[in-house]
Amino acid sequence: MAGKKVPSKQVSITPGVGKLIEKAEEDGVKTAWHRFLEQQPQCGFGLLGVCCKNCTMGPCRIDPFGVGPTKGVCGADADTIVARNIVRMIAAGTAGHSDHSRDVVHVFKGIAEGKFKDYKLTDVEKLKELAKILGVETEGKSENEIALEVAHILEMEFGKQDEEPVRLLAATAPKKRIKVWEKLGVLPRAIDREICLSMHRTHIGCDADPENLLLHGVRTALADGWCGSMMATYLSDILFGTPKPIKSLANLGVLKEDMVNIIVHGHNPILSMKIAEVAQSEEMQKLAEQYGAKGINVAGMCCTGNEVLSRMGVQVAGNFLMQELAIITGAVEAVIVDYQCLMPSLVDVASCYHTKIITTEPKARIPGAIHVEFDPEKADEIAKEIIKIAIENYKNRVPAKVYIPEHKMELVAGFSVEAILEALGGTLEPLIKALQDGTIKGIVGIVGCNNPRVKQNYGHVTLAKELIKRDILVVGTGCWGIAAAMHGLLTPEAAEMAGPGLKAVCEALGIPPCLHMGSCVDCSRILLVLSALADALNVDISDLPVAGSAPEWMSEKAVAIGTYFVASGVFTHLGVIPPVLGSQKVTKLLTDDIEDLLGGKFYVETDPVKAAETIYNVIIEKRKKLGWPV
Repeated sequence: MAGKKVPSKQVSITPGVGKLIEKAEEDGVKTAWHRFLEQQPQCGFGLLGVCCKNCTMGPCRIDPFGVGPTKGVCGADADTIVARNIVRMIAAGTAGHSDHSRDVVHVFKGIAEGKFKDYKLTDVEKLKELAKILGVETEGKSENEIALEVAHILEMEFGKQDEEPVRLLAATAPKKRIKVWEKLGVLPRAIDREICLSMHRTHIGCDADPENLLLHGVRTALADGWCGSMMATYLSDILFGTPKPIKSLANLGVLKEDMVNIIVHGHNPILSMKIAEVAQSEEMQKLAEQYGAKGINVAGMCCTGNEVLSRMGVQVAGNFLMQELAIITGAVEAVIVDYQCLMPSLVDVASCYHTKIITTEPKARIPGAIHVEFDPEKADEIAKEIIKIAIENYKNRVPAKVYIPEHKMELVAGFSVEAILEALGGTLEPLIKALQDGTIKGIVGIVGCNNPRVKQNYGHVTLAKELIKRDILVVGTGCWGIAAAMHGLLTPEAAEMAGPGLKAVCEALGIPPCLHMGSCVDCSRILLVLSALADALNVDISDLPVAGSAPEWMSEKAVAIGTYFVASGVFTHLGVIPPVLGSQKVTKLLTDDIEDLLGGKFYVETDPVKAAETIYNVIIEKRKKLGWPV
């Protein structure tokens, strides 16, 4: 393969990754790591956030050293350009999560109306809980009648035109925190409205005040975390079941040489749950046997992987940077995708093997892929059609090209808020007591992606290990959850790596020191835990000994997540430098000044060991202010 070779032993800490990168080079295939090397050096203006292309007078860029231009053609300076770019990232991230939610609402409503007969309301108790939160009377009504009323309310969360805050936020966020947002004027009114206003404010000739821009970014992000993402979590639980602790396996070793291997990849469980369910049917299994396989093996990738893992125990093959590697094993018959975090390169990589890439969503088509439009009204029928494509492709596998790393790790996933409460005996009191007496020093949520800028999974795993040995309970979602799984942090036995206090709690409850809470939209579960703790202790979230981290983030969704955690009063670490350093003012606003307004701030540190020490010190200071022992 022409071009630079990737130092395969240096780019990831996860077993099997290096070998598959070497195999890719032998097979003449480029991965994300190869393309990252080809992009070097990357645009310095873009890295600093001082490039603006919001109109065709540009693109304009600001010289960070003051030698060249200090203002764009319209007069926007570095502060304005950086702030506008960040707000646009927040808007895009919020759109990603919330449009996902809209799709789930659509199916939820269709079930209530009797249209989508291949789905059902699985967790009716959670439906009634959500109805109560939203003020819907349930007495004397059928499940479908309750669901339809809830659906109508949730639909309005996207586009209502009044000035009242979105109802999910108003019903679930701590009252003290709501007062903070009210005072700042950042209570979101409707999801689509705040996204639309973000785009309007950042249009040529509109808002040029960095502080004003960033405050609206906060408002938009809050619409994501406390409404859009939360909606997706609630409804997915109602449709497919609220996760409970479940055992499974992780890493590419879950692929099978003698079975039809299907990867489900993306973020929306509407498709992936149905694929996993139908693949297990006797009809599909027998068809696979007719084509010479011993059956069908479905494995997850990224957040769709987290969804089917949490609810069905489907084994997970890897996180974001491993999607191409799954194909490079030569053992995957089909990668079935919905949307988000899909590399268009999947088709290029698959062309070197027998793998079929199957897109299913009109909003996420990839040139060269097979497109089978998914319709929830014909969910079972279309799932069978897709699975048959994979089964029929089994005969095209080239045995000489097959190499499946042996590595796989046991895990326990499925720690929803309800599951955590059940482990605690039905109440938060044991957790509160452990926090108050110092048995557990604090709680940190680790979330986010992979990024080829940093060694894959090193930040995720190292930070988690450093925190648990300091008696800090770690909870998390997304690609972190899969990284933690592949490195043995999601087993009860991992308590041996924890400090004495956390270890004792984990052993008493039979839980890991790192709790897998789901996909990236399920960061809303972390918000609900923080809200419950704050209310129980009669404090604000900003007073709690908690923190957040995204050690390897790369997506705009991660920007929205980080922003809504900071806006919720959480000290939030970033392990990848965001594109803001071109503006000293914006950098200071986000990493310092914003704390006076919201009680949380961003902290950037690329070294996870140093980050863990800082996070620990922040938690200790929070404990001191609460009068708790340190």
